[in-house]
Amino acid sequence: MEIKVLHQVMDWNEDVSEEVKNTLAGHHICMINLMGSPGAGKTSLISALIGKLKSTFRIGVIEGDIAGQVDAERIADLGIPAVQLNTDGACHIEAMSIQHILPELPLEDLDVIFVENIGNLVCPAEFRIGESLRITILSIPEGDDKVEKYPLMFTDTDCLVLNKYDMLPYFDFDESRVRANYETVNPGAPLFCISSRTGDGLDGLTDFLTEQIRKAQSAGNVTGEYTKEG
Repeated sequence: MEIKVLHQVMDWNEDVSEEVKNTLAGHHICMINLMGSPGAGKTSLISALIGKLKSTFRIGVIEGDIAGQVDAERIADLGIPAVQLNTDGACHIEAMSIQHILPELPLEDLDVIFVENIGNLVCPAEFRIGESLRITILSIPEGDDKVEKYPLMFTDTDCLVLNKYDMLPYFDFDESRVRANYETVNPGAPLFCISSRTGDGLDGLTDFLTEQIRKAQSAGNVTGEYTKEG
């Protein structure tokens, strides 16, 4: 009985996800879903990417949290339109929530929307929210076993960011283990080693995102997921 109910919820979410995609396509907006654990550096990464991309693209942000509005205030301080989405206990964002919150953003004046999903490595991977691109963030302090423990999060993503890479010398973190496991579950998907704090490695991720956003927009396909074509 539980399996049947879960399947119905997923079907419903996929339907709404398609509606969100259509809305975004009508405004030529590419929505990017960032997923990762609490403390992985999602907000810091978004802030760093804003600094790199804001001269090229008009950016908005949806900040997802259980409660509070600290992250949205941090983004708004950068002069970026930001909306706080509180789930009041839910461990993920669903497409319906995105559908309801989109009118709070100036869609006519945006090219890209970053969505910071709820902090965990389980639920967000299971729910499409109408995004064009998914980024999974894994920070060095979290440990090198996460791809094995939470494979769906790393399978159903378009790229992996190893964040807080400047802390690698201070932790027993086997980078080769992560790379091998990631290649097993998501062959050919790109991996970027960066430090949001120092900016090291950020150019590579910025170039990747710029290319994918432009490809989607030039093809009139802001609703299609990134394909690993090199």
